Amino acid sequence: MSDQPSDEITLTLPAAPEFVRIARLTGAGLATRAGMGYDEVEDLRIAVGEACSLLIGSGQRPGTLTLTFTLAADAISVEIVGTLEGAPPTDEDTELSDQILAAVVDDHRVDAPADRVWVTKRHDTDPTPA
Repeated sequence: MSDQPSDEITLTLPAAPEFVRIARLTGAGLATRAGMGYDEVEDLRIAVGEACSLLIGSGQRPGTLTLTFTLAADAISVEIVGTLEGAPPTDEDTELSDQILAAVVDDHRVDAPADRVWVTKRHDTDPTPA
């Protein structure tokens, strides 16, 4: 990582299920580069995939997803913003995703009407067991 307090990487993809894999791989790669352990990497990978899938649903909403990954010394935050056609997901649609995100990241927020999801995964830099 650089000497700056945080680095930022932006990725824009077509809003289609087949491109979500690229978003997941990017998150996993950045988490590995940041020194996160296997479980932390997998948690972030799952969170990025879930957030993207929540916004695009089954791919019936054409448009793009822009993911902004912010890398800090002890965390990776991701803002996923959809520029999508059609109706956004409903609260009913977001309920399961909300539960999954709560299980795999430290913080998350879903703003379905604005087609935005934020997730943060903290890196446990203390090597001593809790």
